[in-house]
Amino acid sequence: MPGSVTKIKIMISYKSLVKLFLVSALIIFFAGCSGNASKQQGYQPGAVPYKVAPVYFGDATIEFDFPTTIQGEQNVEIRPKVDGFVQNIFVDEGDVVKKGQALFQLSNPQYEQAVRSSEAAVKIAEANVLSAKMEYEKVKPLVEKGIISKYEMQAKQYTLQSAEASLASANADLVNAKVNVGYTYLTSPSDGIIGNIPYKKGSLVNSLSGSALTTVYETKNVYAYFSLNEKELLNFSRHVAGSTIQDKLATMQDVTLVLADGTQYPQKGRITTATGLINIQTGSANFRATFPNTQGLIRSGSSGTIKIPVTIDNSIMVPQAATFDNQGKKFIYRYLGKDSINSVGIEVIESGIGNLYIVVKGLTKDDQIVIEGVESIRPGTKITPIHVNSDSIYRDATNRKRE
Repeated sequence: MPGSVTKIKIMISYKSLVKLFLVSALIIFFAGCSGNASKQQGYQPGAVPYKVAPVYFGDATIEFDFPTTIQGEQNVEIRPKVDGFVQNIFVDEGDVVKKGQALFQLSNPQYEQAVRSSEAAVKIAEANVLSAKMEYEKVKPLVEKGIISKYEMQAKQYTLQSAEASLASANADLVNAKVNVGYTYLTSPSDGIIGNIPYKKGSLVNSLSGSALTTVYETKNVYAYFSLNEKELLNFSRHVAGSTIQDKLATMQDVTLVLADGTQYPQKGRITTATGLINIQTGSANFRATFPNTQGLIRSGSSGTIKIPVTIDNSIMVPQAATFDNQGKKFIYRYLGKDSINSVGIEVIESGIGNLYIVVKGLTKDDQIVIEGVESIRPGTKITPIHVNSDSIYRDATNRKRE
């Protein structure tokens, strides 16, 4: 029995030695692999690996987005010049109309009566002129023969002139009466689209009525109105070539309109006017872009978004993920070589290109930066740089450049 116990103890010790040997061999193997890997990657003792890439340097086209309200080229209110009841409505809301097309007919019997009265007055005046002429012609030879005094002929002549003046006045009254009747027919002043029609048949309307009979929206071209605040206006002035606002507008590229449903309007527009002055109450400057609307797709009163492309020469760009905020300012880690980095404050344009920022201050074209994991870096951190291909990082910039 004592010999059996001793044998068991020896067997246990032998197995333990085998396990210990195997574990040691594995540790040495992996340590060797790790050392080789570290040597291959250039890892430094105590350094943490981070991806590093150069900044993008080149031309970039950035799009500034602004909400816009759209109006027709002309919005003409249709108001009556005379009093009357709405007798006929020849169009409906939303109809497309042509210039000169009849829209409304008003009824006012007094204007028709005025026409009849004026016509009668003209006939009376014409008869008086004929009668005066006969009297004048009758006395004229008698005066020439000395039978009657020439003063009587002058009296007949004055009577004729008075009758002719009365005829002219009667004709003027008739024209005025017909004009008033013409005002009871209202036609479209231009091509366009009919807006709201608040009055129905039988409604009494006049030139002082609170609402217009309707509005004709001429939408062959449409105006898109938008505003830039003071900061946006400074960016606009800084990055667009030209010494004056009008010079800058002339050099700008065509702009794009995104409709309310998110689709892009197929035709490009131009920014045609700008106030150039900042409204004290709103703190913004007003701009207007013009778009063709030959198919009538855009209606007056609709809304959308204006996209304004601005090309910035020799711009520096960095990934947004490479930046971090501290006390309201943006920072980035710049790679200094070997295992050193430092944080640098930068200024960027708020509107970026995809996931990139355009840097206007803080970096140079030759700088390299840490592009990932910046939130985990602490002051004094040493890094092992993993240099990556920058083409994929700045794809948004290069694609936009090709467009």
